[in-house]
Amino acid sequence: MTTDVVSGVPAAPAPGRQNLLRRTLASRSGLVGTVLVGIVVAAALAAVAGALPHDAVTQAPADRLSGPSVEHWFGTDQFGRDVFARCAEGAANSLLIAVVAVAIATAAGTAAGVVAGFFGGWSGRSILGVTNVLFAFPPLLLALALASAFERTWLTVAAAIAIVYTPIFVRVTRGPVLSLREADFIRAATVLGFSPLRTLTRHVLPNIAPIVIVQVTLSLSWAVLTEASLSFLGLGTPPPAPSLGSMVLEARVLVNVAWWTMAAPGAVIVALVVGLNLLGDGLRDALDPQNGERR
Repeated sequence: MTTDVVSGVPAAPAPGRQNLLRRTLASRSGLVGTVLVGIVVAAALAAVAGALPHDAVTQAPADRLSGPSVEHWFGTDQFGRDVFARCAEGAANSLLIAVVAVAIATAAGTAAGVVAGFFGGWSGRSILGVTNVLFAFPPLLLALALASAFERTWLTVAAAIAIVYTPIFVRVTRGPVLSLREADFIRAATVLGFSPLRTLTRHVLPNIAPIVIVQVTLSLSWAVLTEASLSFLGLGTPPPAPSLGSMVLEARVLVNVAWWTMAAPGAVIVALVVGLNLLGDGLRDALDPQNGERR
């Protein structure tokens, strides 16, 4: 148990990395989510490193529409391309876009939410106004409009998704910051002459970090799903790079004769989205101080 240097009030120590991992894996949701995400990430890394037995873009017409086998674990598509390799590389592309998008949304949204909650005034009203405008649009429709407005690259897709999810981080961080602003130790820091930057970095941000961490994992799952939706609509990862959404689109006309061409990318999307959501649930439980007290 430690004591806050400003207020003198005992505060529970933040869990270390090893302790956080142990507590996350201790919950069923965290364990299942970690396993699902770990499997998909391992396959994606193997595809990026070129460690898979087949290439994602090499065509083999003689092996077209072959079912799952020892040679081709997920079968082949209409061009004889290995579906497992395409799923692995498609997952890597989706994760790259999702990670970049959520990183941008986290940085911009958290900063804006902290400013709006801690300082208020005209800056807070302006940030809330822009946030409300963005919330007025359906997320997929807004991402579709932004992605179609610029040249189709993975970076523009990531930027479009980031703009869509930035308001969520604004809302998630502003509420706790509003409560912290009225806390005794924040008032004490102001009385002692601490600068706003020092107060924010040493007292506000550490207290909202668990909320932001959980929101990041949930937003990653939404970003993966949004990227797959954009790819299905023809505005996601540009070809020839494989994408899980575009693979589902191409498999529509093949599902009756080659079910694996749709089942494989669909299963990867489900595993990744469900795994990230379960991992977020596990992190939320691990970062909840009340759960630690009950233990």
